[in-house]
Amino acid sequence: MTSNNNDLSTFRSPKFTAEVVADQLRDGYWLESPDIDGDGRPDLFGYGLRLGEIYWYQNDENFTRRLVADRIKMPVGADFADVSGNGHPDIIVCYDLYGPIGTIHDANTEGGKIDWLENPGHPDKDESRWKRHYVGRATGMHRLRAGYFTQTERLEIVGFPIVAKEDVHAVLPVVMFTQPDDVHAAEEWPMTVVDDSHFRMIHGAEKKKGLLPGSDLESLLLASDEGVTWLYYDERKKEWIRKLIGTGELTQFEQTGFRGSGDLNAGRIGDDPMAYVAAIEPFHGNTVAVYTKATDGPAGEVEWNRVLLDVYGDPNENGEGPGHQIVTADFDGDGEDEFLVALRGPWPWQGVMYYKAIDLQNGVWAKWRVSDESVARIATADFNGDGRLDFATIAYSVQNYYVAKDAKLMLYRNQIDTGTQADSD
Repeated sequence: MTSNNNDLSTFRSPKFTAEVVADQLRDGYWLESPDIDGDGRPDLFGYGLRLGEIYWYQNDENFTRRLVADRIKMPVGADFADVSGNGHPDIIVCYDLYGPIGTIHDANTEGGKIDWLENPGHPDKDESRWKRHYVGRATGMHRLRAGYFTQTERLEIVGFPIVAKEDVHAVLPVVMFTQPDDVHAAEEWPMTVVDDSHFRMIHGAEKKKGLLPGSDLESLLLASDEGVTWLYYDERKKEWIRKLIGTGELTQFEQTGFRGSGDLNAGRIGDDPMAYVAAIEPFHGNTVAVYTKATDGPAGEVEWNRVLLDVYGDPNENGEGPGHQIVTADFDGDGEDEFLVALRGPWPWQGVMYYKAIDLQNGVWAKWRVSDESVARIATADFNGDGRLDFATIAYSVQNYYVAKDAKLMLYRNQIDTGTQADSD
């Protein structure tokens, strides 16, 4: 697969206008962009780990902030889906990951819980908070993805622990919770084990639809000690399949204790939905790498090459770098996915870096800085309905890891000239 933008006369440089949604955040970590109130405009919900307060920001003139839930002990990863069936996205969150120390070396053996928070369906009904419903738990639960991974009749939530009580790098169980008959009355969702013998220190987990030819099922991409893995369910064989795409960053292990990959996402080029996989490596890493196909054929049958693009600073005293998330999307409207890298800081290793494939086969990419703020997570959506994809960010402000000096929730409106919109829109 070649990219490509060798004809630079058609090249569209990124241009985004920054807007502050909320400043002086007391903590920051997670961000998503569903249409919470059903008005056709994407909203935002976000939170940090310390306060246990989850807010949503209504996409109105001022992005009005509303409290969804409080007193949630250390909410970590989240996703959204219409669990209740009322047509509105509910929030699904995992929490209570760590013990008193509050780091990866202190997994709470009674925690790692998952709740879904019931969307009341109208912004004026949320003064009494959204109702919490318990799903299940597994020690060290850190990420989750909601979707249809093995069938399309019932919602499934796949959970990914990051550490076990025994050791930071112990083998972890990937588990799946299947939607029960009555989501309001159920005390707990049925749980099955997807894999309990291959993964260690899973930090990144993304879901993708369309990677399996002829299937409506969603796939999973995992970043872990093992590197970059494509995990999917084979309907014909009735089993989960693991495809190792690459082993990640291996040269820092003796210095930092971390190896493999920290976060990742797959990008589309032309008609290939997984033409490349971009990754931050290793855990909380400083290295940006891209995996591309070394041979022709379906993604599950080819060999992959790893191309090192950038190294953002040296690991700190904890063995960590500034990288936290990878997002892929078509921002310039040319049918090919660019990718964004979220950097938490400190400066100059802070903000959002935008990468554009120039020659995918030969590992040539263009790069721009499109944000200067500390970033933990990025959420994408067309917030103003102009047909161009925007993005929002929330600062990384987490005790015992990194605390941004001026934590903000930011919106970046896309002003790229796609040929159908003017830059002044």
